[in-house]
Amino acid sequence: MGYPDTTDAFAVTDIKNWSTFTRKELPLKKFEEYDVDIAIDACGVCASDVHTITGGWGEDVPLPLCVGHEVIGKVVKVGSKVTKFKVGDRAGVGAQKGADLTCNICKADQENYCPNQIDTYGAKEDGITSQGGYSSHMRAHEYFTFKIPDNLDTALAAPMLCAGLTTYSPLKRLGAGPGKKVAIVGLGGLGHFGVLWSVAMGAETYVISHSERKREDALKMGAKDFLLTSKKGWADDWKFTFDFIINTADATDKFNLPDYFSTLKVNGTFHMVGFPDNPLPAMQAQIFAPNGCSMGASHIGNHQEMEEMFELASKQNIKSWVQTIKLSEAGCKEAVERVYKNDNVKYRLTLVDFDDVFGKRT
Repeated sequence: MGYPDTTDAFAVTDIKNWSTFTRKELPLKKFEEYDVDIAIDACGVCASDVHTITGGWGEDVPLPLCVGHEVIGKVVKVGSKVTKFKVGDRAGVGAQKGADLTCNICKADQENYCPNQIDTYGAKEDGITSQGGYSSHMRAHEYFTFKIPDNLDTALAAPMLCAGLTTYSPLKRLGAGPGKKVAIVGLGGLGHFGVLWSVAMGAETYVISHSERKREDALKMGAKDFLLTSKKGWADDWKFTFDFIINTADATDKFNLPDYFSTLKVNGTFHMVGFPDNPLPAMQAQIFAPNGCSMGASHIGNHQEMEEMFELASKQNIKSWVQTIKLSEAGCKEAVERVYKNDNVKYRLTLVDFDDVFGKRT
């Protein structure tokens, strides 16, 4: 059948064989007046893709499923009420492709928390399952589609649409800027963006990691210092130091959280954007009392924060640390397995060369 009724997708069909991708046509939702269709040129590979297809987050996975929510490509069709895009524009879609946009949450510019939000893949929309970016085409609401600044390379910009926004939003909301001391836990796909944004916003930025081999990279990204958690008593010299901590690691269930909390200033915040497959360990309320700290989490970011993030990246010429992999069944398999194993990923993977697979799409 093909586009515009379907997308030509690389999909997982069996959770037990989660890294085996099969190329197949999957349905797109009905085209509506605010929709934008994108012929995909690149798609970032997010840890969320892996958590989803492995069943690690304990959710029912609708199969077959094409993952990928860091999508950039060319606009090939716009709905009758679309005003921000025209055919031929370069555009991107992140981890959210829809919301009701009418509830009080959306009206307060918190649409990323809308109870009726539509995830870019794995959600129900128009009676079918939404499909992601390891595919030929993406269909999304105009409000969740974004122009990509001309000076940002497609492969480097794609991971900003999820990993970038996921770290930019809490940094912005918690007040990163001159005079603030911010620590980023974990220097991976999320964490490296946390460092890049925090430095660009003018905050004094530190990296907390268990891996000494990442010290040099952290300093190259602009971090002032590097805290090594594998060192006994690592937190002792850093008590009451940080205004807040952004935790990007997905191994928090293994952390001795009081050590991390102790490095926060009075009323500081330990904020999570990396989520482990396993539950957090039981903890006593008293561990928050020594400095009155708090613990929170967030989900991606809103429309305005996405636009601000791209503007910051454009003005300061911020470049993601990205490795590229050619799109194919084998390429998708390699990408998700490398993310799963943390196999020398520095620090984000992007699937590219979509035209070689799907041809020129107009």
